[in-house]
Amino acid sequence: MRQLSLISRRVAAVAVGLALAGGAAACGPKDSGGAKASTDAKPAKGGTLYVLNNQAQEDFDPARLYTSGGGNVPSLVYRTLTTRTRANGAEGSKVAADLATTTGEPSKDATVWTYHLKDGLKYEDGSPITTADIKYGIERSFAAELSGGAPYLRDWLIGGAAYQGPYKDKNGLASVETPDAKTIVFHLNKPEGEFPFLATQTSFAPVPKAKDTGTKYAEHPVSSGPYKVIKNENNGEHLVLERNPNWSEATDDQRKAYPDSIDVQSGLDQAVINQRLSTGTGKDAAAVTTDTNLGPAELAKVNGDKALASRVGTGHFGYTDYIAFNPKVKPFDNPKVRQAIAYAVNRTTVVNAVGGSSLADQATTYLPEQASFGYTPYDPFPAGKTGDPVKAKQVLAEAGYPNGITVSLTHDVTKADEQGPEVATAVQDALKAAGITVKLDGQEHKAFGDKIHNVSTEPGFFLTGWGADWPSGGPFLGPIFDGRQIVKDGSNFNNAQLDDPAVNKEIDEINKLTDLKAAAARWGALDQKIGEQAVTVPLFHPVYKRLFGKDIKNVVISDWTGVLDISQVSVK
Repeated sequence: MRQLSLISRRVAAVAVGLALAGGAAACGPKDSGGAKASTDAKPAKGGTLYVLNNQAQEDFDPARLYTSGGGNVPSLVYRTLTTRTRANGAEGSKVAADLATTTGEPSKDATVWTYHLKDGLKYEDGSPITTADIKYGIERSFAAELSGGAPYLRDWLIGGAAYQGPYKDKNGLASVETPDAKTIVFHLNKPEGEFPFLATQTSFAPVPKAKDTGTKYAEHPVSSGPYKVIKNENNGEHLVLERNPNWSEATDDQRKAYPDSIDVQSGLDQAVINQRLSTGTGKDAAAVTTDTNLGPAELAKVNGDKALASRVGTGHFGYTDYIAFNPKVKPFDNPKVRQAIAYAVNRTTVVNAVGGSSLADQATTYLPEQASFGYTPYDPFPAGKTGDPVKAKQVLAEAGYPNGITVSLTHDVTKADEQGPEVATAVQDALKAAGITVKLDGQEHKAFGDKIHNVSTEPGFFLTGWGADWPSGGPFLGPIFDGRQIVKDGSNFNNAQLDDPAVNKEIDEINKLTDLKAAAARWGALDQKIGEQAVTVPLFHPVYKRLFGKDIKNVVISDWTGVLDISQVSVK
């Protein structure tokens, strides 16, 4: 995975979600699980679900979408070979078969993956779905005209790096074979035990070649899911979906598809969205949001109203906000300096800066606190919840700076941002007590991203964050700490520019595993090994709080997306 923090935050915004009052996961966040619906009545078919969003569902083309697990709205229109399990909490972090009969059949070395399609699969026009359509859909994702999707297939498939897509290369991609209409075989450059996770991306959705309209396909894509697109205005600003009469729940045990129609309205102010969901009058009683959280002030107001609080969902999307160092910049080339900062950080004030413990969990590990990521508790520089300036001063003296140092911290100037001025100021205050004077270097949002993800301009000390494309340690640790993923002439996310042969080798070894539980344990161990090098200082994992309407039933929130899954929602 090479998803940058800004994209990850966008993914989180699409995915993130709702609350839970259900049981805690065995190894997950304390409040993980399902959410309590506003009514205990059984869900039923019928009605219209309204979605009130801030950001438009842009480029509604399966080749261009880059959303975790296929995204919330896209997954209603596009079925893929596999999908995420639509269950609460940790159970929802697993992969399930979708169009395919299984989650995949690997060769012995996991370099070849084979899938067979279920019987009775049809598009919205009643024509059959074939593996040739899935192959064509994958090939479209390589076309420069349809840029924007996830990059994995280009890296993983044999010949993928040079393939130009079906518009320029009519011969297709030889590493994707379709020996018959129901079988598809993928040949990979190297072992990839997590291929079933990748097969949840919308680039694995079938696209009938005869119906491909190129860059206009997003206006009316051919549905393989329970809903078809009736209206797509202004590039996803207003989407209207209605039932696909040829979708059969007999072939789809994941999507419930209760509402008759779904109306997605975007471009709304976030305060307006929360106000409308709070009041819940008229159509808003049957409304949810897939991209707008409650802020600290709004949450305080909601918590004072018992009825309203029952309509707040809490979700955990796998994401970590952290301090990053460029060890090629002095004094951060000295591990003791990095360790001193790790001891000095006051995570309580940092968490308070983003709204308090309801909206963020303190982090000492890079991996999120979920078993699927391989979470293994550790704290290589224990300083309690409020930091240890005495220990930090001691370590700083050992580094050769007994009288302290002055450094510059680069951050985003966007207020209330997880890498914004409030968090930067909290770090500045904590480090002052340890003899570290911090000058703040605020950058406009785009300039900030450009600066920190370019090896030629990367500052020595800055705030950033990372989220996973699927709930595993692989897409979390690989892009950030695999030395072979250092990009010198483009967007680079291995900020530490770590190129440790032992780390690289272990990443390769874990990627060979098709036993995901065994792989998770090794991702956790690798996380700890890297953490001891103090190449980052984890700060917190964000928690998402969202309102939903009075008439919403059957609220399901998984640890994969952290959001209310609209494929499960009923308004009747």
